[in-house]
Amino acid sequence: QVQLVESGGGSVQTGGSLRLSCAASGMTDTSYCMAWFRQPPGRERERVATVGHNGYTEYTDSVKGRFTISRDNTLNTMYLQMNSLKPEDTAMYYCAARFGGCSIIYGATLYNFWGQGTQITVSS
Repeated sequence: QVQLVESGGGSVQTGGSLRLSCAASGMTDTSYCMAWFRQPPGRERERVATVGHNGYTEYTDSVKGRFTISRDNTLNTMYLQMNSLKPEDTAMYYCAARFGGCSIIYGATLYNFWGQGTQITVSS
């Protein structure tokens, strides 16, 4: 039974930083793509960043230069370091995993496993 558990959400002022973690369990190996998605209030879930099993990363344009995705395969944990946060970053953040290729263009329907989400609120 694969489980993804996010942690690290919270409230912060504009310009602040937060670090999210996603702990994966039940994976038989590390050859899977992991990603962060987010869902702002009243909007659809959107891609934020992806990291392949080899560490290759991709980002959506709106977070480039501010967010950093990483993973530690020995700990089966993925991270999202978020700096220079803006009010438009306010959303429920989800971690996701899929077996196979990894690309920022892959939408939510292509991911097999999801965490429960963690809320990020950025106030101005």
